[in-house]
Amino acid sequence: MINNCLVLFCVLAALPAFSAQHVTVHPRPAFDTGEQDTIRQIVDMERQAKEASLRRDADFSLRTLAEDYVAITPLGQVTTKEETISARRSGQLRYEAMNVTDMVVRVYGDTAVVTARADVKGHQLGEDFSGPYRYTRVWVRRNGHWQTVSYQATVTQ
Repeated sequence: MINNCLVLFCVLAALPAFSAQHVTVHPRPAFDTGEQDTIRQIVDMERQAKEASLRRDADFSLRTLAEDYVAITPLGQVTTKEETISARRSGQLRYEAMNVTDMVVRVYGDTAVVTARADVKGHQLGEDFSGPYRYTRVWVRRNGHWQTVSYQATVTQ
């Protein structure tokens, strides 16, 4: 069961992703055009990650996870980029649906922090792992490209 949870989390972490149905911008006095553009880019990256997860596209993770990427599973296990990509390539995981709500994107220069709720439906090796999660993902812009450097998920009720 712990191995199944680890593989599930690896794929969830790589999803990262989900398309945002409801995006909230952290309140600030005023957004400049650059910050608004950054928020749009991050929301689009989250959408692409969802699509990649539904298609089990490991290449997306290969391109978007930083070499020093680290994720923390709901069980407190640490997962690396290599483990995440391996879990996605295994094909043991099947997503039927993903729905993201309550997404908040906060921008700090070349860093963006995403928090959201993700309701997931799917099976791993025949076992259902459907349910609600809350997650935090940290994106960093390096050499003009956004990469995920950190991810943490928590199972909710």
